[in-house]
Amino acid sequence: MTKITRLWQSGSLLILLLIVLALLGCARGQVGQLKVLRIGLIPADDAAEMLRQYKPVADYLAGKLKMKVEVQVTDDYTAAIEAMRNKHIEMAWFGPFSYVLAAKEAGAEAVVVGTRRDTGKSTYRTVFVTKAGSGIKKLEDLKGRSVAFVDPASTSGYLIPRKILADQGIDPARDFSTFYYAGTHNAVELAVKNGTVDAGADSDTSYNRMVNAGEIDPKVNVIIHTSEPIPGSPIVVRGDLPQDLKDKIQQALIDMDQQTIYQVKGWGDIEKYEKVTDSAYDIIRDTARVLNLELK
Repeated sequence: MTKITRLWQSGSLLILLLIVLALLGCARGQVGQLKVLRIGLIPADDAAEMLRQYKPVADYLAGKLKMKVEVQVTDDYTAAIEAMRNKHIEMAWFGPFSYVLAAKEAGAEAVVVGTRRDTGKSTYRTVFVTKAGSGIKKLEDLKGRSVAFVDPASTSGYLIPRKILADQGIDPARDFSTFYYAGTHNAVELAVKNGTVDAGADSDTSYNRMVNAGEIDPKVNVIIHTSEPIPGSPIVVRGDLPQDLKDKIQQALIDMDQQTIYQVKGWGDIEKYEKVTDSAYDIIRDTARVLNLELK
């Protein structure tokens, strides 16, 4: 091998190395130099109304983070998880079970959880609701009846209800005349109210919100069973975001003023946000395993 050939080869390798390093730098820069923070919301109410309510939060975060913030309402829980997995959103509000799924499938990281004004705690509960006069007084009475759940990835609207029913020896596929997924918490309550379904599983936060808004009457939509406390719904970010940005988002949420927080009515009447860790949701993972539900 001639000296010229050796020099050419070494020079080529150097050029190739520089190109690879440049490409890696660009890839890191795409995340590190994020210009827009896109937030995904799971549908809990009318999409336009949710966007209106969350605008003050978006404006607050934009000011704190010095970047543009966009909010979008996804079609359902699965769509929100897919949006994060495909890097179409950087931040989202998830329920506990959908967070566990998103952590596994999309690398989501929980950063904060809300503390409720009415209880001073971050936990909430599942409620089983029926229409007054249905003859349903207890869970056993659901046998042979129609029941609405929220979504297969909903914690209070599916996972916890399934565990409660299993503990009572009740199998929806075997014991209900029919069951279906209404898509949102509101839709479950309205189905019960309108007599479309005999009973439904919902969260106490959604139930209380709709009662306070005059959308349902507690004398019509009657609670027949309430669960034990469930870990609160976390706000999450993509795990591949720069750590300093994740820290800034977390601190901005913790520092959020109550006036801004109170304008969001759909997530449990939150008083403040506090730090949360992934391990807080191990009980949700354990519950899914007991029910033989795949975390995907």
